[in-house]
Amino acid sequence: MGGSGFRLLNIGLGNHVVAARVVAIVSPASAPMKRLKDEARDRGKLIDATQGRKTRALIITDSDHVILSAIQAETIASRLALPEGAGS
Repeated sequence: MGGSGFRLLNIGLGNHVVAARVVAIVSPASAPMKRLKDEARDRGKLIDATQGRKTRALIITDSDHVILSAIQAETIASRLALPEGAGS
């Protein structure tokens, strides 16, 4: 990244988040995750990066934001696990 000091994580559809800020990547299917999404929306902390597609993963950040992604949680997690500089 040219010495910028942070790594971006591709969360699909041309969207990226700073990898170091990610606390959890979860599936949105369970009732607790649906509540988490609704509560984030009520607090103004929900970011929809699905571009109208089905939500397949919730990304929770250290700033308490919840980001919706159209990419499977497993795919995002595998991208996060890649060493720095090994694709995105």
